Amino acid sequence: MSTIGVTREEIREYVHQYNLQPYGTRTEWLQQQPFSRATFYRWNKMAFEGDLDRNLVPRDHGSMNTSPSQRSAFEKARAKEQAAHEAELKALRERVRQLEGTNEALGKAIGLLHKLNEQEPATSMTEGRKNSSPRKTN
Repeated sequence: MSTIGVTREEIREYVHQYNLQPYGTRTEWLQQQPFSRATFYRWNKMAFEGDLDRNLVPRDHGSMNTSPSQRSAFEKARAKEQAAHEAELKALRERVRQLEGTNEALGKAIGLLHKLNEQEPATSMTEGRKNSSPRKTN
């Protein structure tokens, strides 16, 4: 099975894009791609029923175990899950930006407190040393 020049991730993305195409537009979509229809059908079978990472296609030459509508539903669910993941990732990145801003503000506040503490007058010096221990007798 030849997959020379195309990575596994690219193949998965082609299969994903194909299965998201509305009914009746898949043939046109395939004609616009840089690979043959037969190559794509092998990739599609490897992705859903074989092992794409090891370049294995199942031996069954009959009809596919999953119908095209099941594959479309699977890919739509995958796209929805991926969109939810992207939204969560965006929210987390925004939260990180907020926390970094808070950390920066706290760092500046602590720096100002240190500067103010340095400018205070020194404590008064005591005159003469006082001995706190009792007198020793001879």
